[in-house]
Formats: sequence, structure tokens, C-alpha cells
Amino acid sequence: MKHLQLILLFLFFLEIPLHAQISDFTHANFKKADSIALANSDEDLYNLPLLAHKLTSNLDTEAEQFRAIYFWVCHNISNNYNLYLRNSYKRNRFKNDSIKLKIWNNDFKKKLFKKLLKNQTTICTGYAYLVKELASLANLECEIVQGYGRVSTTDIEKLDLPNHSWNAIKLNGKWYLCDPTWASGIPNPKTNNFKFQYNDGFFLAEPKLFAINHYPIEKKWWLFEENVPSFKDFLEAPILYGKAYENLKFHNFPKQMHKDTKLFENITFEFETKETLNKKDITFLIDNGSDSKQIEPNSVTIEDYNLKIEHQFLKKGFYDVHLYIKNNLISTYTYKVKN
Repeated sequence: MKHLQLILLFLFFLEIPLHAQISDFTHANFKKADSIALANSDEDLYNLPLLAHKLTSNLDTEAEQFRAIYFWVCHNISNNYNLYLRNSYKRNRFKNDSIKLKIWNNDFKKKLFKKLLKNQTTICTGYAYLVKELASLANLECEIVQGYGRVSTTDIEKLDLPNHSWNAIKLNGKWYLCDPTWASGIPNPKTNNFKFQYNDGFFLAEPKLFAINHYPIEKKWWLFEENVPSFKDFLEAPILYGKAYENLKFHNFPKQMHKDTKLFENITFEFETKETLNKKDITFLIDNGSDSKQIEPNSVTIEDYNLKIEHQFLKKGFYDVHLYIKNNLISTYTYKVKN
């Protein structure tokens, strides 16, 4: 009976993904992996087994091998925003017609991977596929995670279909999350032209920070079990920008983007940062619809890596509040201020 209980207990724990984040690799040196990825920047995608071999064969650890793959993809595959917009338009158009939606998805998938292979340009699906394929060829366990993503331009009123893909990678028996699409660079919202601008914050990201603008369809890919957000929580969360992942470990408060407050009432923001900061590093850009001002918050408290900000509004109105750390845009909130 005891043996049976032990077996059942073992099987139970197998069902729970072990998870962690980049802090597990604080002392890891990825310089060699990054240099190998950069040295192979001229490689194409016509022989993926050979590419995977070139990227990983001279690296000793799983983490370094995956790093070389991820780093190569993020520096060599461009994000085709026009392709993304076209796919979004068609998926929304056919969302109530399952047959037409299926036909479009199948046709688009063929076009998508043709462009990826020939032009090394794609959307999130292609990024996640390529990372998974190269990792699998290097005998690393990697999965594509389907779900919803929120950025500053996302219309949450129309976010009723999954719109984003990313990866989960298993290293040394633990699962980690990463987003090669958002790590690779930024499409210009006016011209849609893509600019490579690598963001290391999306590599093995902290799951609870990741969850603010990533909502997986499968619950197991939250990689945490307590206080898992509902879809409503996800839609109401603050806007996080790419620099948040480079500067923050946790975003603790506020939980919602839109808040009501009163004149002279303290509003509070709480974070855990990746490095210690000075009070002068923290600023707000506050926009009331007709005027924008860069100001210092009323109160900034820093204890080790814990950052607490307090502020008060002195006039009624509706305000966009943009948080900056060291001149980097981190997050956005809105406040309706009443008497």
C-alpha cells in the first residue's frame, strides 16, 4: 500500500510543471552562446538540423544551448506587422463562421511559413514554431503556448480570439517562459516597418510579471498556482511595456489600469525591481488630455529591491499616468479624479 501511495504521489507531481525564472541563472554566463548566435547570423532556414547543430554543438549546458537558439531567432527573424494585421482582420471577419475560419487558418499557415523560410519574416506563430523546432532538434523540450497578448495598441473590446503565441522551455527539469516575438524588436505603429531591438527581459521571464500581458489558453502554462488571474483580471490589468521586463521582477500594485480616486487621496504603486534604484530614477508623465507634464511623484520609498510610490492629484479630471524608470517607459494607468 505504501508503495502504491508513493507511486501515486510521484505521478501527481509529474503533472505539475516545475517552474522558475531567469534568477536561477544569475551566475550563468551567456556570452559564449550569444557570440555563437551572432557569428551564425548569415545562416538561412533551409537546413534547420544544421543550424541547430551550429548553434548548440559547442555549448555544454541546456540553458546555454537554448540561449543560442533564442538569441539567434530574436536577432535574425523580423516581425511582419502587416502580416499580423491582415491575419487579425480575416480572423475577426470569419470568427462566427467556423468553416471559413478554418480554411483561412490553413491557407494563412502555408503563406506564413513560406515567408518565414524565404524572407525570414513572420508573426508570433512563426517565432514560436521556429524556437520550438530548433530546440527540439537540439534535444531540448520546448512547447508553443497559445493565448492572448496585450500591448498598448490592443483593443480589449475586440479581444475575443487568441491573438498571440510564445514558448515554454524545460531546462534542468524546470519550465520557463519566453516571448521571442516581443523580444526581437518593435514595429513602427505609423509605418509598420520593423526595427530589431533585442529585449532580454522576455528571456526566462518571471511568470507572475509575464501574466500581466500574457494569458495562456492552457492553465498549466501560467507556471504558478496561487492567485491565477481571470480573463477579466487580464483585460483590466495595467499596460506594461517592454522595458518593464528589463527593470521589474514583480508588478504588485495597482492590479487594474483604470482607477477612480479623490482629490488629495494617496494613490499607491508597488513593485519589486531587478536592481536597486535612486529616488531620482522614478518619474511620472501625467497627461490630462490637453497637457503633459514630467513630474516627480510626491513620495518614493526604496528598501533594497522594493519600490513604493505614492502620489496625489490636486485637480479634478481624467489622467493618463505613465511611469518611467531611468527614462524608460514602464507602465501606464488611468485615473478619474473626483471631489
